[in-house]
Amino acid sequence: MRGTCVQSIILTLMEKYGYPGIFFLIAVENIFPPIPSEVILTFGGFLTTSTGLGIFGVILFSTLGSLAGAIVLYGVGRILSKERLMRLAAGRMGKILCLKPADVESADAWFRRKGTKTVFFCRFIPVVRSLISIPAGMSRMELPAFFLYTTAGSVIWNAVLICLGAALGESWEKIAYLAGEYSHIMIIVLSISAVSGILWFYGNRPKHS
Repeated sequence: MRGTCVQSIILTLMEKYGYPGIFFLIAVENIFPPIPSEVILTFGGFLTTSTGLGIFGVILFSTLGSLAGAIVLYGVGRILSKERLMRLAAGRMGKILCLKPADVESADAWFRRKGTKTVFFCRFIPVVRSLISIPAGMSRMELPAFFLYTTAGSVIWNAVLICLGAALGESWEKIAYLAGEYSHIMIIVLSISAVSGILWFYGNRPKHS
């Protein structure tokens, strides 16, 4: 389980404010990935067994929170824009990072081809589930499609953890712990994959004399 102080604040907010508290915490979790969504969702499921909160309501407000957080990062991506990144790549920063405008163009083209599926499946991957909204904004992914795939992925992720939390009741922390371990493993796997991808990318770029 992550920091007990953070967890204590999360649980207090949820118990005191109910649905609005869940909405707020999930929205913040989507913007600041280190906040543990597994604690919020599994405890939210438990609350449906001991308070007036219902499973449908917790799923609804957590999903709305996911969308609220995602649209903020989507907006960040729109502000960054592919054009700004290409200008950076063409200047001193690009030389420092060994990045060229063509590299940005290639990454953008890839996201445009695979973006819809990527936005959906990344909702099940810790940290990436939040950050994927930025390239979606940068690539000007159409908002209806962004909302559709973000909502679909969020509903599944949220519903599974909420229902498990409700099923285990007072033992909800077991699910939160297992989900936390899953998050750690996925972060390690993604870190290794990212490093491997970067090495492959730079190793296979055409050499210019």
